[in-house]
Order: sequence, then C-alpha cells, then structure tokens
Amino acid sequence: MYREKIKVLDCTIRDGGLINDHFFEDKFVREVYKAISASGVDYMEIGYKASKSLMSADKFGKWKFCDEDVIKRATEGIESNTKLSVMVDIGRVEKDDIKPKKDSIIDMIRVAAYVKDIDKAIDLVNDFADKGYETTVNIMSISTAIESEIDEALDQLEKESKASVIYIVDSFGSLYADTVDFLVEKGKKYIKTKELGFHAHNNLQLAFGNTIQAIIDGCNYLDATIYGIGRGAGNCPLELLMGFLKNPKFDIRPVLDVISKEFLPLREKIEWGYIIPYAITGMFNEHPRSAIAFRKTPSKDDYKKFFESMSPIEVE
Repeated sequence: MYREKIKVLDCTIRDGGLINDHFFEDKFVREVYKAISASGVDYMEIGYKASKSLMSADKFGKWKFCDEDVIKRATEGIESNTKLSVMVDIGRVEKDDIKPKKDSIIDMIRVAAYVKDIDKAIDLVNDFADKGYETTVNIMSISTAIESEIDEALDQLEKESKASVIYIVDSFGSLYADTVDFLVEKGKKYIKTKELGFHAHNNLQLAFGNTIQAIIDGCNYLDATIYGIGRGAGNCPLELLMGFLKNPKFDIRPVLDVISKEFLPLREKIEWGYIIPYAITGMFNEHPRSAIAFRKTPSKDDYKKFFESMSPIEVE
C-alpha cells in the first residue's frame, strides 16, 4: 500500500472532458486544481494540447487546446507542488504547438498512441523530451492488440524513445486482474530504463481493483480521477486510490470536499460511471462509443436490446 516511488496523476479534467467536449467552466477547473494541490497529488492533467489548425475550436472547449494563458488563469495564486500535465493525440498536434519547457507552465506531456503508431509516438515524445518536458507514451486500447505487436512496441519504446514512463491503458475497461498481471510483467520484461504506468476504465467495475493489481506488479505511475469521472464508465476513483495507498503525503479531505461541492451538482448535468451499456461494451472488449450513442436514444435503458445489438450471434 505504501511505496515511495509511486506517483499519482489526476486526469479528471482531461478524461472528464471526453464527456462534455472539454467545456468545463473555469471555476470548476480552478476548484479541481485547488483540491488536487491541497491533497498532495503529484500530477494533474489539465486537458489535451491539440492544434487549432487540426481541430475545430468551435466544436471543443478550451481544455481541448490548453493555451498557456488559459492554464495560468485557472491556476494562478494557488499554492501548489502539483505538476501540470497535458495529453496529445497522434495526428491532432503539431510539434510547433509545443513551446520549449522554459517558456511553458506545463511540466509533463503524455503521448497517446495505438501500437500501430508507435513510430509516430516516439518521434513526438523525443521532440518533447528534447524541449525539456517530462514525457510518457500511453499505449491505448492494449486489450485489442496482438501479443507480438505489444512485444515489438515495448521493445521499440525502450530502445528508441526518451519517454520516462510507458503506460498500459485499459481503454475499453475490459481487462481482468490476470491480464493486468500478464501485461505488466510483459512490460517489465522490456522496459528497463523507464517506469511503468497504468490507466484503467471502469466498465466492469474493475478500475480500482486492476490498479491495485498494477501496483502489486510494480507500476509506479497511476492514473485516477475525482469521483471516477471520465469517458463512459469513467476511471479509477482518486479518492479510493488515495485511501488505499496510505501515503502520508496525501490528504483525502480536499478531494472529498470538492466532490460534495462540485461533482455532485455536475453529476446532475452529465453522465458517467457504471451503467449497463458501458458494462456490455467492456464485456465485448469494444470501444464505448456505441454505448455513449445508445444512451442518447429513447431506448437508452433497454439493456437487452443493446446487448443483442452488440452480440455477434444473430438473435431471432
């Protein structure tokens, strides 16, 4: 439960932004930052860093782009030792969008990539590392990748990338503890000079349990979100993880307070968490986009209908 090397990264605003297209109000982001800072969490991922030449600024909120002045307004005047992170997607950012670290309030840049795009991820992450940032590569949708492809990707990341952390990401929330154990052990086989991280989704109500398994197996970078907010079924709840870790540097009280004041009202406006359609996509190891779309239809609570629509077996 306690290991000094463990670092916790809160991705409330970044992953939660996938629910509302990143249209969080400045006050909400500021309250989250205040709570995360007071709680002693190591990193806060405040959003994506996407290029406005590649993504529509009209369709997405400001936390999709994380302009420096926007981040400064949300964080200024708050005493904090929490480092700030942003995530980039392959094909949605240009290298020139990322200024040198000495000119930025951002501390860490995380590159999200599928195994087929590891070459592109390495190219980006090495550029960001050379600019002075802490960096990670997050291997997305790893549950759908062929084992030989995972081996090749891990080997390449160890030998060719300057990333300081390699993340195993259960994008569809479909992993069980034995698979987490298998993937982390595989990661340790190849990754010798970098840390391993784990990011879980909660489709099968296993995000917290799988994160514990990753800790047991040796992952030292752990993702979580306040009240489990995140795309679809959400993520490992930060408050549960903090309670488990028993690290004296963490203070859970600011997180509990911000849940009461900000997240309970938000839960009345947007939906996340364990809901049957998201569980079904997890069972089928499928992206939750179909469940997200189904939840917007008049039949949103017809779970049998959704299950049958997902099943490869024709139902008469």
